[in-house]
Amino acid sequence: MEKDLALKICLSMVTAFVISFAATPLIKSFAVRFGAFDEPDNLRKIHDRPIPRLGGLAIFFGFLLSVVLFTEIDRQVRGILLGAVIIVVIGTADDIISVNAWVKLVFQAAAALVAVFHGVLIEVLMNPNIFSANDYLRLGVFAAPVTVIWIVAITNSVNLIDGLDGLACGVSAISSVTMLVIALVVATGNVVIIPAALAGACIGFIPYNFNPAKIFMGDTGALLLGYVLATLSVMGLFKFYAVITFAVPFLVLAVPLVDTVFAFFRRLINGQSPLRPDRGHFHHKLIDMGLSQKQAVAILYSVSAILGVAAVILSTGEEIKAVIFILAVCVAAGTAVFILREMRLHDQTRDKGEPAGGDKENDNEEA
Repeated sequence: MEKDLALKICLSMVTAFVISFAATPLIKSFAVRFGAFDEPDNLRKIHDRPIPRLGGLAIFFGFLLSVVLFTEIDRQVRGILLGAVIIVVIGTADDIISVNAWVKLVFQAAAALVAVFHGVLIEVLMNPNIFSANDYLRLGVFAAPVTVIWIVAITNSVNLIDGLDGLACGVSAISSVTMLVIALVVATGNVVIIPAALAGACIGFIPYNFNPAKIFMGDTGALLLGYVLATLSVMGLFKFYAVITFAVPFLVLAVPLVDTVFAFFRRLINGQSPLRPDRGHFHHKLIDMGLSQKQAVAILYSVSAILGVAAVILSTGEEIKAVIFILAVCVAAGTAVFILREMRLHDQTRDKGEPAGGDKENDNEEA
């Protein structure tokens, strides 16, 4: 890696960290002044007092200024930044006055379309047909709709795991660092600087958001992180044929993505709207098993990091790709089996009328 590039990466990360860290107390005062609080409800949100939100604005300012200072603003980057502004506007409005879920979905699609219009497109995917002579599938006219669906899905997936102090921000930081490492292997330039800036902004906010949280990032931050990670994965990980273009992005974003898929089908099976929030996410189950917030967050951090390492190795070695992929799947499957087993034991205990363990701590998920 060239010294100039290494310096830019360090400066972008440090700049985003400093701005995010310094801006968060100011944003907290702003949130208090405008009454932007996350109120407890003793169901999904069981923190015992109102907590200011809008912390995502600090992450946005840190990320935006770092990107502007250290990144060449080409067409794709401009599209990502313009879309991020749309996401922050609707997220801020929702944190202050509460916005209908369908309205938020329309704004998310609009932000995705802005990125697509500026050339952020999934044009090639790995061919699932192992008997085909072609290793890759060109999406052609389906590139735009597939990209929009991917961006909107990841945007919402990060929002859905924002249910414990520090969880969504920490997982996003891990995903950003993973993308940074992969970008250093298969790419250069903007694809490297942007995840560094996002990671720095997340790390700057975490001290205020880790349990017990002093401020939440709200929809402003959760939607922003999901959107940037989604567009960045398209701009970087889907663009290079040297990378297994299907497996790597999914491994990097596996924790929020798998949780979202489960939530979608769980709600449909229960006859609910897919946009209706519930208390059935992975972090809910870990808390219901008797774990504290910090323990539950540590477990999900670990899973995200393990899958991130697998994604990095998968993108660098020809001979061991299959082995690493299988290992990653086994780790994820083992974790899922463990959670399901504990869920069953917990349900059996509850059915017998015995008290179930667990700390009633903050759960600030937004649909």
